[in-house]
Amino acid sequence: MSGHSKWATTKHQKAVTDSRRAKAFAKLIKNIEVAARMGGADLSGNPTLVDAIQKAKKTSVPNENIDRAVKRGAGLAGVVVDYTTIMYEGYAANGVAIMIECLTDNKNRAAAEVRTTVSRNGGNMADPGSVAYNFHRKGIVVVSKANGVTEDDVLGAVLDAGAEEVVDEGETFEVFSEVQDLVATRTALQAAGIDYNSADIAFVPQLTIDVDAETARKVFKLIDALEELDDVQNIYSNYAVSAAVSAELEAENE
Repeated sequence: MSGHSKWATTKHQKAVTDSRRAKAFAKLIKNIEVAARMGGADLSGNPTLVDAIQKAKKTSVPNENIDRAVKRGAGLAGVVVDYTTIMYEGYAANGVAIMIECLTDNKNRAAAEVRTTVSRNGGNMADPGSVAYNFHRKGIVVVSKANGVTEDDVLGAVLDAGAEEVVDEGETFEVFSEVQDLVATRTALQAAGIDYNSADIAFVPQLTIDVDAETARKVFKLIDALEELDDVQNIYSNYAVSAAVSAELEAENE
């Protein structure tokens, strides 16, 4: 089960500014609202809400903000939350595929902003299905190594819960599963006393593209710009960065 990640082998890291943190909080709050609307405010019967709240707490979203989001989403605050999920497909530099997941209350605004941002940052939009065929939906549970958790600890906990693969990502382990096994996987980790950072459903590419430093810069520039859009929740891509290229990029930022 252990092995190299099927998606980006190096995560694109950047300094956390106040504005970026605020945008991250807003996206997490939106996830909570949608989960509460879809499954109600009762955590015992809404595992999606449990995972949304867990991720928000691990990102230091204040508890009062989380509580208000649950109430809004569940219709307990006299406010109706109505978001629509839209997926856009496209290409960044050198044919790197991107999937852009939006959660919006205004489809026209989201479409216009995504298309403009992709075009202005060296990318191209693609027809539906032309990129998605290379991506499979997977459950991913992220476990921190902070408390001395080892790969054997994680493997022992999730082997019988439907997990497919455990990937060492440096400071964390990523546990991959089929979507239907996500809750069982993170529940097994909890039962073993292993804390987790997040449990999400993501689009993971079957085939990745190795990129050089120049291409990586262009891809990251596009991703950065898209992440600034309020309606964009997640961005998935099939780029892969080698250790040498990663070191080159990190050296530029020092």
